[in-house]
Amino acid sequence: MEVRIRLQRAGNKSAKSRYNYRIVAISKSKARDSRHLDVIGHYDPARNPVVFDLNQEKLDKWIGQGAQLSTTVKGLVKKIKKA
Repeated sequence: MEVRIRLQRAGNKSAKSRYNYRIVAISKSKARDSRHLDVIGHYDPARNPVVFDLNQEKLDKWIGQGAQLSTTVKGLVKKIKKA
């Protein structure tokens, strides 16, 4: 089973600008909002300043087990490591 670390949409679906996201480890073949294996963090772009909470230990554990980062999550992680 290939595991990918990617965003899972959550939040208020009636107000489209209020979406927030979970950073999850999920099987590569599953749909975006299907059941995840583990929650690694949260990302809320609607807040000012943007909220990005990431559990580095869980991220390292999943990467060590062979999980791949999606391009979006990879970019977010790079931004956080720069700051």
